Amino acid sequence: MELKAIPLELKQANEFVESLHRHHDPVHRDKMRIGCETNGELVGVVQLGRPVSRVLDDGKTIEVTRLCSDGTSNVCSFLYGKAARLAKEIGYEKIITYILETEIGTSLKAAGWYKEADIRGHSWNHRGRQRNTTAPTCDKQRWAKIL
Repeated sequence: MELKAIPLELKQANEFVESLHRHHDPVHRDKMRIGCETNGELVGVVQLGRPVSRVLDDGKTIEVTRLCSDGTSNVCSFLYGKAARLAKEIGYEKIITYILETEIGTSLKAAGWYKEADIRGHSWNHRGRQRNTTAPTCDKQRWAKIL
């Protein structure tokens, strides 16, 4: 089985995420996205955007905001690797992503990423800034790769 990277439109990526992602809704916007197909069938997507944390949004760091697969073997590590290479090629110095505290990061390790920090869970919803989100508020891990 050969995995092949393909370009995607935002709508295509969001439809894939909407149908298969376990705990996140589609993104409103992103900077870029990559699809993965095998035998002409879309089996995974990765979407990259500005870091959600303003502290990390330095213009040199990009964040994987969504990664989703249909369970096909090696798709996640393939997409993490492609995302990092593309980000480096266009001038980014670092790529980051977050996973749930309960996940072990096998695909990230396989793609050469490292666990950078444990992050305390929280909600983005505050009195002065009302937010309605279905995103998990549990503790997370931040993973990174220097490009």
